[in-house]
Amino acid sequence: MNWFGKLNEYFPVEEMKSRQHIELLLKDKIDIYKKVEDEKYVLIYVDHTDFIFVDYLYVSLTARGEGLGGKILEHLKGNGKPILLEVESLAQAEDDTEKRLRFYKRHHFNLATQICYCRHHVKTGEPLKMDIHYWAPTGVAEEEILGQMKWVYENIHAYKDEFLYGAKYEPTDNVLFMTKK
Repeated sequence: MNWFGKLNEYFPVEEMKSRQHIELLLKDKIDIYKKVEDEKYVLIYVDHTDFIFVDYLYVSLTARGEGLGGKILEHLKGNGKPILLEVESLAQAEDDTEKRLRFYKRHHFNLATQICYCRHHVKTGEPLKMDIHYWAPTGVAEEEILGQMKWVYENIHAYKDEFLYGAKYEPTDNVLFMTKK
């Protein structure tokens, strides 16, 4: 199975970008949008100057438990930049959500408790609440994480949205905001 088939089979439809979207990002944003894969895993991420955003991390069923996911995260941590990722909230959890959350907690990722990330799928209109998790080599304020996630939303998730999906993504400030101080 190819890389997109692996991702599409594993991730909920609401979280998936189209293949065309991912391939366009890989082509148009070649300096920052990266894909690394082999038969055991697929990693798609943004290597921004100030942070790393993990868009997709997939480890095959046969390779789970070998420590491969942890090695990938440790490699990313070696860049010395905060690492951000999205996980569906437990309220909308898929079967593997709790496993993913335990995995990220074991690798010292924190839940951004003050950031609300609630959007509607551009094609289905279904509501989707995502939790932001992050790791940082030194302390980082959630306001900084929010700013970085807004950049990801505008420059990665909503990239050429009307061309790709025939509709515009919701305004950034409507989907990503601080819930409390």
